[in-house]
Amino acid sequence: MTKEIIFMVEEEPEGGYIAKAVGHAIFTQAETVDELKLNVKEAVSCHFGESGKPSVICLRMV
Repeated sequence: MTKEIIFMVEEEPEGGYIAKAVGHAIFTQAETVDELKLNVKEAVSCHFGESGKPSVICLRMV
């Protein structure tokens, strides 16, 4: 089981943000950072399921 997952977050030139997981095929986008945090949590839950999801999610702005 993965204990931590890291997302690289980029601000889009047109507005909004994109987050891509390092080492996993997970990505999401949103208009605000708060919305992005919620979308990342949902994407991780969908990818791993509730029982296998990491306990720590890190967002790194690049």
